[in-house]
Amino acid sequence: MRKGILLATTQWLRAVGHTLLDLLYPLRCAGCGQPGTSYCSDCRDAAPRVLLPICPLCGQTQERMELCARCAGEPLRIDGIRSVALFEGTLRQAIHRFKYRSARDLAAPLGEMIADFWREHPLSADLIVPVPLHARRLKERGYNQAQLLADQLGGAIGITVAGDVLRRTRYTMAQARLDGGQRRQNVQGAFLCQDSRVRDRPVLLIDDICTTGATLESCSVALREGGACSVWALTLARTPYSSI
Repeated sequence: MRKGILLATTQWLRAVGHTLLDLLYPLRCAGCGQPGTSYCSDCRDAAPRVLLPICPLCGQTQERMELCARCAGEPLRIDGIRSVALFEGTLRQAIHRFKYRSARDLAAPLGEMIADFWREHPLSADLIVPVPLHARRLKERGYNQAQLLADQLGGAIGITVAGDVLRRTRYTMAQARLDGGQRRQNVQGAFLCQDSRVRDRPVLLIDDICTTGATLESCSVALREGGACSVWALTLARTPYSSI
């Protein structure tokens, strides 16, 4: 009972804080500072898109449309990963603000970028699932940025979002601190799906950033074990694997 009251009070105080900040500091573009918008259309249009050719599996840019050396040697256990743009420039600034500075208002323009991509490059899916946060990290941050993006996408394209079918069962180190091999080991077996809603359905995973694809792969394995017939992933941004 006490924990519930404390959590509700914390959430209320956080909401009041956001309202006061909006009054004291009017909305400005996370990229160029233009007033009146959280992320202006010019900055969105300028975000460098991920262009073909790419690896058909992990989605990283390369010279030919074939499996990259990494996926040819040890392919990710997922049907495929696609990303809207590269994690750099103003998009990087916007994602950092969205993810770490409680800028939930960025969910709308960033989610619209994902929706625009999906309309041009639709993926097989009739259920959208955001990559979940561990309960501890969710409490620290106050929200799951992947859930907010998934909600925006689902509303825009008319596909059901199920934010509770996939569960993060253990707390893991932040992936940003690890190299490629460590990332895969860090999240191995970290997710669980025991929800019949995914059975025999094509699922679309949503996350903000793809780096090596390790987290998305681990989610895919759990969803497949839960009965999903296919799992594709779509992220707002990606970091080239070679930079890890």
